[in-house]
Amino acid sequence: MQTKLYVLYGGKSVEHEVSLKTAYTVIQSIDNSKFEVFPIYITREGLWCSPDKLNQEGLQLNDLIALPKHRSEAESIGQVLMSQFALPGKKVVLPLLHGSYGEDGTVQGMLELLNVPYVGNGVLSSALTLDKAISKQLLAQAGIHQVDYRVYRYDQWLEDHSKVLQKAEDTIGYPCYVKPASLGSSIGISRCHDKQELVAGITEAFKYDNKIVLEREVIGREIQVAVMGNEKPLASLPGEFIHDHVFFDFESKYMDKQLKMSIPAHLSEEITSQIRQLAIKAYHTHNCSGLARVDFFLDGKGQLYLNEINALPGFTNYSMYPVMWERTNGTRYSELVEKLIDYAIMRHAEKQSIQYTR
Repeated sequence: MQTKLYVLYGGKSVEHEVSLKTAYTVIQSIDNSKFEVFPIYITREGLWCSPDKLNQEGLQLNDLIALPKHRSEAESIGQVLMSQFALPGKKVVLPLLHGSYGEDGTVQGMLELLNVPYVGNGVLSSALTLDKAISKQLLAQAGIHQVDYRVYRYDQWLEDHSKVLQKAEDTIGYPCYVKPASLGSSIGISRCHDKQELVAGITEAFKYDNKIVLEREVIGREIQVAVMGNEKPLASLPGEFIHDHVFFDFESKYMDKQLKMSIPAHLSEEITSQIRQLAIKAYHTHNCSGLARVDFFLDGKGQLYLNEINALPGFTNYSMYPVMWERTNGTRYSELVEKLIDYAIMRHAEKQSIQYTR
């Protein structure tokens, strides 16, 4: 019997378009002999919609977008839960929601209440990894080396601009980066060379979050590692994008047709081993399960800095995460998706055994 696979995508986050691209690629890869796909599109306003069953052959990106049929978020969620999740049979959910209201533990909490298996990280790990400020505190406690950083709340900025700026200049210096604490895809991030640019960068970052992170710039390479698994995760060979951008922003990541992947990255065996071990350590530190991508900086002196951990990395055919696994152990895209579904089912079964048999 086919397993019902509910694919959640879109969402209220500014990363809505990234989610659509991820869902488009994933749905095309699903083996219809094993899974019956139920697409669930979430609009930018938070309304849940159930598009008609999709024909994977000849699927177009616009086919994933359904017109809202409900007046409120609560009404739309209730209708989808009653009409789709109430169907009999084996179920698993594939949340492909990047950023806020999807990658931050909110949807994961609802799925826990529904008691259905879902792919990816749980409530706590999703919340921890999306909040860069909290994540950095955890990494520091675990003894994992990071770039110098400062965290500021919006009320601190409103209370005393000059104090925030002076502290940042004294401890971080220029150039530096300003980031919203809980966002991905390089949205809202600025590279700042002086006080004027820093003020503009802080103002921009606070448009997306009420907490921001300032980081010292590291001159060097950006190395990524894919991690997969539950209690005993595996780390892929490291990879990197080859590019000429000083700042690898949203446009560079998603619009630059000249980007090239180097997988495995040209590194010594010692550095490669160290990066893979640190990636797994960071994964355990955040209590991750299913998948994550761990990003590092490597400076000219060979010093590694853990940049961040991403609980739902980009997942198109051209994204680093799936390609790293293909280059590491030959796992094809469709096989990778099925592995992640298997991890979800195993984690759910383990949780049930704890709750009901121990």
